[in-house]
Amino acid sequence: MPRLKKTASPIDLSDPQYYFNRELSWLEFNNRVLHEAFDPRTPLLERLKFMAIFGSNLDEYFMVRVAALQEQVEAHVSKLPPDGCTPEEQLDLISLRLRPMVTQQHRHFEQALRPQLAAKGIYLLDYMDLNQEQRLYMQRFFEEQIFPVLTPLAVDPGHPFPYISNLSLNLAVVVKDSETQEEHFARVKVPNVLPRFIPLPPDLRAHQKGRPSVWTGVPLEQAIAHNLEFLFPGMNIQEYYPFRITRNSDLDVEEDDAEDLLQAIEQELRRRRLGGSVVRMEIQASTPESVRETLMREMGLIERDVYEIEGLLGLKDLMSFMELSVANLKDDSWMPVVPPRLRRISETDADNNPLEIEDGEDFFSVLRRGDLLVHHPYYSFPATVQRFITQAAHDPDVLAIKMTLYRTSGDSPIVSALISAAENGKQVAVLVEIKARFDEENNINWARKLEKAGVHVVYGLVGLKTHTKIVLVVRHEEERIRRYVHIGTGNYNPKTARIYTDVGLLSCREDLGADLTDLFNYLTGYSRQQSYRKLLVAPVNLRDRFLMLIHREIEHAKMVIKVALSPK
Repeated sequence: MPRLKKTASPIDLSDPQYYFNRELSWLEFNNRVLHEAFDPRTPLLERLKFMAIFGSNLDEYFMVRVAALQEQVEAHVSKLPPDGCTPEEQLDLISLRLRPMVTQQHRHFEQALRPQLAAKGIYLLDYMDLNQEQRLYMQRFFEEQIFPVLTPLAVDPGHPFPYISNLSLNLAVVVKDSETQEEHFARVKVPNVLPRFIPLPPDLRAHQKGRPSVWTGVPLEQAIAHNLEFLFPGMNIQEYYPFRITRNSDLDVEEDDAEDLLQAIEQELRRRRLGGSVVRMEIQASTPESVRETLMREMGLIERDVYEIEGLLGLKDLMSFMELSVANLKDDSWMPVVPPRLRRISETDADNNPLEIEDGEDFFSVLRRGDLLVHHPYYSFPATVQRFITQAAHDPDVLAIKMTLYRTSGDSPIVSALISAAENGKQVAVLVEIKARFDEENNINWARKLEKAGVHVVYGLVGLKTHTKIVLVVRHEEERIRRYVHIGTGNYNPKTARIYTDVGLLSCREDLGADLTDLFNYLTGYSRQQSYRKLLVAPVNLRDRFLMLIHREIEHAKMVIKVALSPK
């Protein structure tokens, strides 16, 4: 008898072994960022930049993701993610995985990058290493520039433990009364309105081969710590210990219950300025147990929330060294190019901003001859997308401009162009996503500025974030209406467009113009459009279409295998 083939048992897709935990997976991503700082092939200041990005990423991770897990623990959430980890287990695993990363980060900075920086003439000194002349300068600088900004806060029965603001660097100071010999505890906030690293003047810099170094300076907190007698006259400074905290900073808006989404977001922003509960404390490893316990008790922390640091706290501030003019310690700068089809109409100035267009040729005529795919940062954003919007704002034949804004720059030429378009009498409608994380306040300000100019502004959709980056330009041409579009992956931000990799399609195809018209009606009005000609739109048709395409490829693969195994 022929043997029966065993059929493979179906895979149980609910089995946690098949899934990565989302929060732990994110830590591995950030670990790859950190390893860019270890790579000797990376220019030195770029390695410092990646060190700073790793720290900045962690700040946001704790403010949002770890904070959310702690809220789930407090709320006794029973629903588990696909990997099967409870919120409590996830917090334990995060702590276990992250601590060696943080130790590695700080050890590499202290033992590798600081000496390498010094070898290149960039001296980040400890205050104790300053000579007498340098110390005198720093003392004068402290008295004139730092001391007036500081506010020491005592902690005693008459002075409750002070509020510690989010991401603030602080000094826990223990002083002894010279008369009563009684010890007191105080907190001094290191002001973030001053540079984190204070440079010495050229004549007091460290010297290399008889010439001043590129940069010499000390951390701000050390300049404060070594001049504490000015803040506590009559007291003996016993000890001081830097610490830094992170608070829950995610917005918690009940959108379905909010009568006015803008007002609800603004209220949450005011709450964020104060900050939610403390979710992490970074502290010097040498901090004594008594000071550590005081800080933990007053901020409601457990051991899992405390990270001991050897060396400087808050390494995200290392990003400021990227401002130094040392080209050989940075990546070669890239000058974006103008797409060949636009070069005949697109002369640019020294900053790569577009100049006047030649007579008889314009951006729209280029698109009428065919689609244009742009790839940033390799193609110039000002000469492509920005120029498209700017020309539309001033073109007398343009009737309307509609677009979405998720993030943009602080001095946005895009917003300026939209305001000009409204002032030129065009119909302008903009969806400004006011729930763009940590850009909410900036976007609210832009939205109000646009509204003041007469732009129709929509603040997003309840329960959803609008990430799409689209522009629709409606133009009157030869007794007909033609629609021009931009569909892209990147924010309408000329600054980030110089460093982020994104693609965009500029076109005047009728099917894309019709799709964007329908989509804007969905975004700004009451529309339940369920089908589009070319676009995949979440949450309408994107998931179903992707699943269909995946199953199609499965069937293709089965067919290939069947053909390969069939008798010749």
